[in-house]
Amino acid sequence: MSSLLRVHGRIGQRTLLLTTAAVPLTGWTVHALALHRRLAAAKKDPLTSLLRRDAYTARARQVLRRHGDDTVVVLVSGVRAGSLNAA
Repeated sequence: MSSLLRVHGRIGQRTLLLTTAAVPLTGWTVHALALHRRLAAAKKDPLTSLLRRDAYTARARQVLRRHGDDTVVVLVSGVRAGSLNAA
């Protein structure tokens, strides 16, 4: 084949490949972040920002598994973190 038949475009093949891969990956990343935020918000009480009962129980079990049975897990109900006055 002669070199005259091969036409170079304005966009190189590598640039086209990177763009083709980057566009769906960017969309997927934005979607994953939005979904993660929605799932994290669903685990918290909207009024107090504390974990709901199911999320709290799962987190407490995880802490106990990691640190053993000698760990004390305390549930503070109705008090927002940092709202207590230090005496």
